[in-house]
Amino acid sequence: MSESPHAPKDNRARTPHASRRVAVTALAAALLAGAATPAAAAADSRVVAPTAAVGQDRPELQKAIQAFVDAGFLGVQLRVHDQRGEWVGSAGVRKLDASAKPPTNGHFWVGSVTKTFHATVVLQLVAEGEIGLDAPVAGYLPKLGLDRRITVRMLLQHTSGLFNYTGDSDPDGTWVPGLPATGKEWLDNRFHSYRPEELVRFALSKPARFEPGKDWSYSNTNYTLARLLIEKVTGRSFDAELKRRILGPLGLKGTVVPGNRTQLPRPYAHGYFRYQDAGQWKVADVSRQNLSLVAGAGDMISTTRDLHTFFSALNGGQLLPAELLAEMRKPHPESDPLYGRYGLGMFVQDLGPTCGTVLNHNGNPPGGYAALMYSTPDGSKTLTASLTAGDAAFDFAKYPKMLDGLVKAAFCGGQAGAAE
Repeated sequence: MSESPHAPKDNRARTPHASRRVAVTALAAALLAGAATPAAAAADSRVVAPTAAVGQDRPELQKAIQAFVDAGFLGVQLRVHDQRGEWVGSAGVRKLDASAKPPTNGHFWVGSVTKTFHATVVLQLVAEGEIGLDAPVAGYLPKLGLDRRITVRMLLQHTSGLFNYTGDSDPDGTWVPGLPATGKEWLDNRFHSYRPEELVRFALSKPARFEPGKDWSYSNTNYTLARLLIEKVTGRSFDAELKRRILGPLGLKGTVVPGNRTQLPRPYAHGYFRYQDAGQWKVADVSRQNLSLVAGAGDMISTTRDLHTFFSALNGGQLLPAELLAEMRKPHPESDPLYGRYGLGMFVQDLGPTCGTVLNHNGNPPGGYAALMYSTPDGSKTLTASLTAGDAAFDFAKYPKMLDGLVKAAFCGGQAGAAE
């Protein structure tokens, strides 16, 4: 689900295409690193009846989120807006060894959904003439020693070639570890505080994956640089700029740029991380984590309601002029097609002739949580969700099909999803 490219669990050589797919699907690998037996997660997996749309009967949505719980996820909260109104529901439990459902208004770590917020602010600054979309990033951030061929557009579209500081693949497919972002090493390090400049300089100490603009490779480094760019150009923190430009105008009271804060605001569902220690599988509650590790690339907190409001407003033309929204939706032909092709901070996905196009960006922190954010091009129909991992075994190779079923249940009236 998430496009956050955390390291795979081994160092076997892969073809470039295979390594790219591993990077894009690693939300599953990281999130699903919490597993043991399905029984614990399925202990109380009844679906909460919709509370936001009285009278709506959406069995296709209930069935789709229940499938995640039955497969091993601990909990799911889902919000769908369409021509029928709003539907909100949840499945599973909010905490191991408890019976309470996940809160449908819960806060969660959104991971790489953070990137869409950053891309939007950068493009607002482009609209105001403060930043040139095809200008060299080095002109704004001269002290980092960036290749002057790297443009702002390349950051937003992942075509800079910069090494991904949470781990990346060489051109031959060999995995090159980055800063601790997986396994017990990440777990033991999950409260460490990083500065964005530190992350970027670590990435720059590694060879570039390819020449700027010559290929596509998902890299958190690009969006940490986008945060530094915003702060340099505006003279304000990203948090302050986001509140001024997006959170305040849209009334997004549940969205947070946490900095070194490790605690989710209440209410929230707990997320867990499964790891190996001395040959034994163990599970840790990772509801608390310091996501300065992915500053600008995956460190924000939000709710399904706020993500709906933001993505609907963005795609409905409220946050960017039409020409820049169109630039955001121009997909790069070499980007991984699993969730569509990547534009500037969002994927463009074709669901087929009966369902049309959806725009999306999903995400996850290194462990425990995942976020989904989808919209039609006009912003009139959205799907936003949070998933939490527990202690149940999960075959993450099944994840794309389950996600496809959920998305089609929401955007295709359940018909296409049921045909899978």
